[in-house]
Amino acid sequence: MVKVSIPVHEPPRDDYNWPIMPELPEVETMCRGISAAVGGRVRDFKSAGCKKRPILLVPDLKQIRRRVVGERVDAVERAGKRVILRFASGDRLVVEPRMTGLMLVADPPTVEHLRLRIDLSESPLSTLWFWDRRGLGVVRLLSPDQFAAELGPDSLGPDALVVSAAELRTRLETSRRAIKVALLDQRAVAGVGNLYAAEILHVAKIHPELGCHRLSASQWRRLHAAMQMVLVDAIAHEGSTLSDGTYRNALNKSGGYQNCHRVYDREDEDCPTCGKSTVRRIVQAQRSTFFCPRCQPRK
Repeated sequence: MVKVSIPVHEPPRDDYNWPIMPELPEVETMCRGISAAVGGRVRDFKSAGCKKRPILLVPDLKQIRRRVVGERVDAVERAGKRVILRFASGDRLVVEPRMTGLMLVADPPTVEHLRLRIDLSESPLSTLWFWDRRGLGVVRLLSPDQFAAELGPDSLGPDALVVSAAELRTRLETSRRAIKVALLDQRAVAGVGNLYAAEILHVAKIHPELGCHRLSASQWRRLHAAMQMVLVDAIAHEGSTLSDGTYRNALNKSGGYQNCHRVYDREDEDCPTCGKSTVRRIVQAQRSTFFCPRCQPRK
C-alpha cells in the first residue's frame, strides 16, 4: 500500500527545486531491496560514525533510538521519493534519500559516508544502512498522530504508479505551467522527477514547454500511458545509475535503466526514436530538459 509523506522544514517544500535523484524507480528499488526486514525487530539504532556533514534527524538520535529499539518492522513502504519503515507501534521512520542517499544491506560504496546503522534480530537481514555522500538526506520518526496530521493528501499527490488517467488530468489540466514543470510538483503527482519527466514526455510525444491547459484529451491519455510504461520499465531495470555512479541498489549494484534513456542527457545525439533529428536541451525551472523537436513538436 502506497503511503504519503511530506518534506521537512528545510529545504523548501517544492521538490522540483531540488536535485533529481533518486526518483520513484530508484526508491521503489530501495524498498524492494530491504523488504526482507519486515518481521524483524530493531536491536539497535545508531550513528555509523560518519565525520562528514551530518544528516538531519528529527527527533534526535537518542530519541529515535529510545522509541524504535525492540520494535518490530511491520512493513516497508514508499511515499513518492521516500522510504518508510512502519513499526508495530504505528511509528514510521521516514527516510528521504534526497540527492545521494541510499538504503543498503551490503557493503557500501564508501565506508566514510555511512550515516546510520539499524541492527535487526529475527530477520534474514542483520543490518540496514543509510549511506549519503553529500549529507542531504533527512530521517524522521513520526508517531501515528503525527503521521495522520502531517502526511495527508494536501502534502503529497497520488503516487505516479497508481494515479488514474482521469485523476492525472483533473489535477493538472487547468494549470498554465509547462507540463514538464507541472510533473515535478510532488503535490500534484508523487514520484516523478527531472529524469523520468523527460523520458515520459518523449514517449508520449508531448513538447515539454506545452502548457497543461493546452493538452488535448488524446495527449492526456498518452501521457498517462507513457508514465506507467516508463516507470514500470525503469523499476524492472532497478533504476538509473548516472555518470557520477552515485545511485546503487540495496546490494550496492548499479541500476540498468540508464542504458534505455531515449533523451535524458543525450544532447546533440541522434534521437533513437525517429533517427531524423538530434536531442535538444533547454532549461525549465532551473533544470535541464531534454527532448526531440521532431518527435515532440511544439504545435
